[in-house]
Amino acid sequence: MSDIFKPEVDRRTLLRRAAAVGLLATPAMGMLTACVGGGGDSDDDAAEKPAGTVSATNPLGIKEDEPLEIVIFNGGLGTKYATDVDIPSYNKLFPNSKVTFSQTEEIATVVQPRFTGNNPPDMINNSGSKLMDQGALVQAEQVQDLTELFAAPSLDITGKTVKDTLIPGTVEQGTFNGKPYVLNYAFTVFGLWYSGKLFKENGWTAPATWADFLKLLDAMKAKGITPYGYAGANAPYYQYTVLLASAAKIGGPDILKNIDNLEPGAWTNDAVKQAAAAWAEVGAKYSDKAFLGLKHTEVQLKQDQYQVGFYPSGSWLENEQAKDTPAGFDYQIMPLPSVTAADKLPVTALYAAAGEQYFVASKGKNPRGGMEFLRHMLSKAGAVGFTQLTKTLTVVAGATDGMEISPGLTSGNKALVAAGADTFAFRFDTWYKKLDDELRAATNELMYQGGTADKFVERMQKAADAVKADSSIEKFSR
Repeated sequence: MSDIFKPEVDRRTLLRRAAAVGLLATPAMGMLTACVGGGGDSDDDAAEKPAGTVSATNPLGIKEDEPLEIVIFNGGLGTKYATDVDIPSYNKLFPNSKVTFSQTEEIATVVQPRFTGNNPPDMINNSGSKLMDQGALVQAEQVQDLTELFAAPSLDITGKTVKDTLIPGTVEQGTFNGKPYVLNYAFTVFGLWYSGKLFKENGWTAPATWADFLKLLDAMKAKGITPYGYAGANAPYYQYTVLLASAAKIGGPDILKNIDNLEPGAWTNDAVKQAAAAWAEVGAKYSDKAFLGLKHTEVQLKQDQYQVGFYPSGSWLENEQAKDTPAGFDYQIMPLPSVTAADKLPVTALYAAAGEQYFVASKGKNPRGGMEFLRHMLSKAGAVGFTQLTKTLTVVAGATDGMEISPGLTSGNKALVAAGADTFAFRFDTWYKKLDDELRAATNELMYQGGTADKFVERMQKAADAVKADSSIEKFSR
């Protein structure tokens, strides 16, 4: 049991925690104490003690014939990496363990009732527009501490622990108040994506300044192309990521740290306001308000048809659109243009971080097996297979050095090298789902519904202050 939770938690706090992640059934059923009870029960003991023999090939001491259940989000990365790479790797080492695999596009809809019923899967890929509240799950003691996983030897990188093989900052990205609970596996480069073919045909180059960016948007508009767009129905996260990335470039990475830490006035900082004003103009003049009702794949398809110029996204985009991308489209990524001449970070700075959440259910039937499955994902072979199938990097450092699988992956790698140490990320979206939900709505208002920068920052500051004042929400910091 994690020591960040007080053993003398009162009933009201437990009820709040349980309600936060849907662990309460009907009022007549009351609280599912088995789901959120204190330390010392048999489930916790099973998670803490090896069920099998600890050895060089079984460092986590899993019971070698214990069944394992995993659920993977079926989105931009697909699921073939799990079925074609990681499950075979796991079963090669543990052939008597039956691995039950399922996939879904709606993680919360499918998986959250399993937590309510005290029968969660062992390992879950918590992602997509309908993901579960990860911070609340940690708070409700539903998530396995991954310390043993990261301390275990790598599956196929000799002489190193799992943690030793990872890009610096990976473990910290999934840490909640000092304990690692989540593996963020895909290393994502986030920026503005465009067609290299379209740019070449029109003699366009990626702009470095905001003035040049707006000139290019005007040129696209003159060609009958919608210069910029994102999907308001299920992907406002894409747009708020670039908005906050612009704020970080204007005011420095502490802008995002202060937002994460719920610092007073973090959202009303001038850098956030300047970024919001700049992007509001893009939404008003260079996008299509009809995109408010579209899903991400619908807007992405329009870009593949050369109807949209720039699209904000992470490096999963190329793989997600593989079936619809015409030959020669040539996906390319560019960092966000400098909004002002006095930005604290250079134009090459990027939002780049470990992402795509995977966690082990502490109350699952086989939590040690869930951690072992993650160890296979974090092997060099697992990382290579993932990148080959998804065109996306993993957090296993250097695993795919020298690989040039696709234009988008190559472009992302070049942007990452150019950024050097000037990369940044935020974490509030996984810590506080209420803030994520509010920011999605506020971003749509700003970009597509006539919102203003002042209204945007005030709305978000009010939401952040409410989260900070809510004693039922566990607070995290970095």
